[in-house]
Amino acid sequence: MTAVDQAAALSRRSLVGTARQPAVWLPGLFFPLMLAAVYSSQFAKAVDLPGFPYPDATFLDFMLVASVLQGVSFGSIGSAAGLALDIENGFMDRLLSSPVSRSSILVGRLAGGMGFAIAQTLVLVTVFLVFGAQMAGGVASVVTLAVVAALLALGLGGLGSAIALKTGSQEVVQSIFPVVFIFIFISSAFFPVELMEGWYGAIAEQNPITWVIDPTRELTVVGFDLATAVEAVAVAAGIGAIGVVVAFLQLRRRMATL
Repeated sequence: MTAVDQAAALSRRSLVGTARQPAVWLPGLFFPLMLAAVYSSQFAKAVDLPGFPYPDATFLDFMLVASVLQGVSFGSIGSAAGLALDIENGFMDRLLSSPVSRSSILVGRLAGGMGFAIAQTLVLVTVFLVFGAQMAGGVASVVTLAVVAALLALGLGGLGSAIALKTGSQEVVQSIFPVVFIFIFISSAFFPVELMEGWYGAIAEQNPITWVIDPTRELTVVGFDLATAVEAVAVAAGIGAIGVVVAFLQLRRRMATL
């Protein structure tokens, strides 16, 4: 098998393994949908506030992108925890003792996380549409959202994988859930930065998650625009690239100690 074949096989293993563990992927569906239901009810009239950037949209429309990216973020950390499990149960050692490309081990895990993120995106978008959300940009916006979600999963999955390779502990990897949630919470995910004030608004405005969410939200609420789509994908790709670099650097360090 070539390195590509090995990576594809390990990616399929990652996808199947994740699908067989509802405890890994259910939170990434349940919590975003629960928050969307609560917030869209509590803040339904927020769209009437002066300065709200999308006065013609419902708050459910506003929440769609944030809920998808929140779910994908949780799922990517769960995928990284799967790598830590492989280290704990000795599967990683068996891979390293076999003629398997070292890079394919990590590529397969990250590719599996990206594939699962795309599936998660389609499920969440479908649920939102069933409950009355609108996708102003149509199919093109859904495709762009799926690409952004996959790239964000790549970045967060890479950072989580680096922690897994460093510690070899599922508990440590899963402990970064609160950190990820704080990054999402202090962003434009649940309320527009245009209506924020003080230190909270200043942090949210400089939060990379805001830079991903805002242009992606424009595509789903206002309509598809190629320049906006390129901006959303470019920022998500930058986060993805950072995650991949950090993960491979940590893989190299781990190989050097064996």
